[in-house]
Amino acid sequence: MPTVNPDTATSQHQNVLVRPTEGDEVGFSTGATLLWRRTAGGVEIAHPFTEFTISDSVMVSSLSELVELGVLHGQTQFEDAAVQLICSSAPTKAAAWRAYYENSINELADGTSPFSPVHLRARSLIVGDDILEVGCCFGFFALACARDGRSVLACDISPGAIDLLATASMSLGLTVEAAVANAVALPYPDDHVDTVTLIHLLEHLDDEDTTTAISEALRVARQRVVIAVPFEEVPTEHFGHLLRLTEDELRLWAGKVDHAGADVFSDHGGWLVLTPHG
Repeated sequence: MPTVNPDTATSQHQNVLVRPTEGDEVGFSTGATLLWRRTAGGVEIAHPFTEFTISDSVMVSSLSELVELGVLHGQTQFEDAAVQLICSSAPTKAAAWRAYYENSINELADGTSPFSPVHLRARSLIVGDDILEVGCCFGFFALACARDGRSVLACDISPGAIDLLATASMSLGLTVEAAVANAVALPYPDDHVDTVTLIHLLEHLDDEDTTTAISEALRVARQRVVIAVPFEEVPTEHFGHLLRLTEDELRLWAGKVDHAGADVFSDHGGWLVLTPHG
């Protein structure tokens, strides 16, 4: 799933302004869902989304179109536009984030999100009662696992994302123990949880950090490590992807770490499932 870092996405950064539409907009170009126009200092984007329609999938698809059209450039502009779009979809920021979480989780659960198959497969691979999601971003997967009745830990390098997840879990009545942490130095003891997941995280890391992150996951997991990555012809810059991955790369990753067994397969991207030494 594309990640958005609310810590680096700040209001009107690089002169991107995103706001709700206001009646008949004049002088705007029209996309599938968004309007935009060039300004003296950047770009102004108008959107139709409300607290009833905002979700991760509509945000990503709408802004990705503007990247393809050359309106937005790079990860920072994409993340800035994403946070502004979400925050301006309801009368208050708190209401906007609450709606964004609720709508996104519902889409993932009912299969209408493009990322639903990845979540479904990942949840099917979990073993045991407790799980750690590494690189959770907004924590949709962690919340889904909590809804399944599992004991859930989640961590991310972004303090802002962890704050949002903590607020959302309380609002939804779900228990997720969220913490700020780096995937290459997890603050958890050995054999701490049954399953550790790294879902669409490792494509954001360089080769050295990827190996370290997998080793850390194997250290913390008692039974299984589940890794999912996108397969792309070209790494998506505005999502912060650094690596072009295939099943061959996943097998190379498995060969660089100490484990008791590995399974590599494809299903809406690539999967590497590792068994730690008992």
